[in-house]
Amino acid sequence: MKRLNARRGLAAWALISGWSAVLLLSACAPLPTDPSASTAKASEPGLKSTVETPSAPTAPGAPPKVNSGKAKESTGAPKVFLAIDAQTVLDSESQVATVVPPADMWDRIRVGFNMPNLDNPLVHESERWHTLRPDSMSRMAQRSKKYIFYIVEELERRGMPTELALLPFVESAFNPQAVSSAKAAGMWQFMPATGTTYDLHQNLFRDDRRDVLASTRAALDYLQKLHAQFGDWHLALAAYNWGEGNVAKAIAKNQKLGLGTGFEDLSMPNETRHYVPKLQSLKNIVQAPSKFKVELPFIANHPYFDTVELPRDIDVALAARLADITLADFQALNPSASKLVILASGTPQILLPWDNAALFNKNLAAYQSGQLASWTAWIAPSTLSVAAVATRVGMSESELRSVNNIPPHMLVKQGSTLIVRRNGALADQGDVTGHIADTAQLSFSPEFVQKQISVKVGHKDTLTSVAKRYKVNPAQLALWNNLNLSPNAALRNGQVLSVFVSVTGGPTNQEGKKNKQGNQASQKSKGNAPASKSASKKQAAGANNAKKKQTP
Repeated sequence: MKRLNARRGLAAWALISGWSAVLLLSACAPLPTDPSASTAKASEPGLKSTVETPSAPTAPGAPPKVNSGKAKESTGAPKVFLAIDAQTVLDSESQVATVVPPADMWDRIRVGFNMPNLDNPLVHESERWHTLRPDSMSRMAQRSKKYIFYIVEELERRGMPTELALLPFVESAFNPQAVSSAKAAGMWQFMPATGTTYDLHQNLFRDDRRDVLASTRAALDYLQKLHAQFGDWHLALAAYNWGEGNVAKAIAKNQKLGLGTGFEDLSMPNETRHYVPKLQSLKNIVQAPSKFKVELPFIANHPYFDTVELPRDIDVALAARLADITLADFQALNPSASKLVILASGTPQILLPWDNAALFNKNLAAYQSGQLASWTAWIAPSTLSVAAVATRVGMSESELRSVNNIPPHMLVKQGSTLIVRRNGALADQGDVTGHIADTAQLSFSPEFVQKQISVKVGHKDTLTSVAKRYKVNPAQLALWNNLNLSPNAALRNGQVLSVFVSVTGGPTNQEGKKNKQGNQASQKSKGNAPASKSASKKQAAGANNAKKKQTP
């Protein structure tokens, strides 16, 4: 059933592209093979049409197989086939127009182009950029092979222009692992807050902004929403890049001034000003690659991957081995699975190359070499040092730090989830629950934090003597208190100074020691502790989804 669904778009494409040919043929008189046949068929309606869709491919590189579409063999005159266009052939004897889906994805994409064209210097500048870097264009196109069929299928299913299938070239160079300087991530470059709005989960075990299926669904949902809001694809794209609020304000400003409100009329940042022209330049290159001396690689018009259900938690390395593919190829199709283990309750399916999907299921059913997952989740019952956690879970401190990316001089905060080995006391632990898989977070507090105290100066005290007493630098003490004095200058008796001293932020070697103090200190700290989830959301939302793009 999945494979039939995956090919449904081919039939849809054929119906759309072949419809005009069928209508034209239906208005034409049949081509009789003998006079009696002409008389017998005079009362029949126009030509029948059959749309042939390819059967499931036997290999990712194999072209789709197309049936001939011919009717019952005639014993009369030899058959005559008339070519109507590149995809439509008329069998004159059976009077059936067969619409053949294109074997190449680029042809299929060209048929669906439906956006108005831009023609300005920025478009030509981007065309020259790609023309002068054919290797870069080739790498991006090769990388897109794994994903572009699925994206085009989804665009056609929604009735959206296929120019949007080229947008990941602009966003991420078709790299689902891409992360921008503004923390936008994935093939479609979602900001954290926008990703959350469009149901892209981001937690310890997965980031759906990198997930091929989830991020594509969210991106097309968002683009459809923006197009409905602005009524123009160029403005929708500008809003995708700059933020819908900013585009709406720019339109309102121009309306107030009596100016135009199209994409080229608005005042916007340079990045957004170049954004739509970049997509237009890619459209022009795909439309006529020879004109730009660009050679696009062949991409077969059939699914590259299939979905496979996961019954249990499984190590990423084992999943790749059971599918007989490299770890790099597995991660390219499952980029959201960035940890050592995939949790079935949070990620119930994975993507595998078409032919490897069946092999994975076969090998999984026959696997008898122990548990599928050698890693699991462990939740810190209190704020602990890394050494204390390592002792509890039976791992070395260095391995625990490496697996969980724990920075030095940090404590693991209470309630944090860590990835640990599934051995010892945890050997018989079942699969991780859906609640943990969907909400797991890992947060830290500094082992030492700065605390501000007030100090009353004594008789004959100097900056140096006070600094020495609290083990700080005299120059730093002067800076904290806005004092323009030499280190040995006398201070006024009874004067109050502010001093920042290091205090313990939580337990270091003894579990549970001063947990409350550590948590309070971490809240006051402005050190290296990562921002909370809510703070990250506010920061991302404040950016209005504006983000710096990676230039392909």
